[in-house]
Amino acid sequence: MIKEGYKSGFVSIIGRPNVGKSTFLNRVVGQKIAIMSDKPQTTRNKIQGVYTEDDSQIVFIDTPGIHKPKHKLGDFMMKVAHSALKEVDIVLFMINVEEGFGRGDEFIIESLKETNTPVFLILNKIDQVLPEKLLNLITQYKDLYEFAEIVPISALQGNNVETLIAQIKKYLPSGPQYYPENQVTDHPERFIVTELIREKVLHLTREEIPHSIAVVMDSMEKREGKDTVYISATIIVERSSQKGIVIGKQGSMLKEVGQRARQDIEALLGSKVFLELWVKVQKDWRNKSSNLRDFGFDEY
Repeated sequence: MIKEGYKSGFVSIIGRPNVGKSTFLNRVVGQKIAIMSDKPQTTRNKIQGVYTEDDSQIVFIDTPGIHKPKHKLGDFMMKVAHSALKEVDIVLFMINVEEGFGRGDEFIIESLKETNTPVFLILNKIDQVLPEKLLNLITQYKDLYEFAEIVPISALQGNNVETLIAQIKKYLPSGPQYYPENQVTDHPERFIVTELIREKVLHLTREEIPHSIAVVMDSMEKREGKDTVYISATIIVERSSQKGIVIGKQGSMLKEVGQRARQDIEALLGSKVFLELWVKVQKDWRNKSSNLRDFGFDEY
């Protein structure tokens, strides 16, 4: 049963890598469900964030940054991104105003021309540029596509995010409340835990470990009579040299990854956490369909 006047719908967030999609999603739902990194192509799966108010519910779909694939994992990521253009009520096309217009944007705009869904142009990181540059960018993008709305924001600072939410609600159809009001994502906790661990590896290893890592949950349990969640997870890398980097001298890097990840996981679960991490080499896993399935990248 749909409450009178209640609106709900699905909104996908697309854009080139590293424009701030995950930062925006975390800002909207009020907690970290999508990992953040200054490296492109951090998001690999569709991550749904749920924003609920008394009169509406918006289900946001954060997608991998659209790029030219170089391996089977890249192919999977692009299928995920393109599928998010279908069967949604609104598309948010986000750009990083610091970087300005790029060739990847041309590719995205061509894809948008194939959809009848309202598309908002979201100019992110407005706190980093002068107003004159912002106006020039708006003119440039308007000449290429007829956007339903154009909204400048700063996902990191929160500038204009409430205005964007209000604009989205105007376009939503009448609909049911899909998720309970206190639920912020459809992903299980196990998935978010592995993503938080992967985020720490990306942050701490910087350029030494590119996107050749995956994190697999081995076990996650709360033992009888204990108020601690016991987690065991394995970090997958492609080469032995990468394994050495992730472990670090006398285990120092792995220990740091574990300490930082545990803080975020405890905040997520609201419980003490005992975290055990392992590192395993799986050569060229990004190009092997069986590995992709094993590591949670279901084929489209």
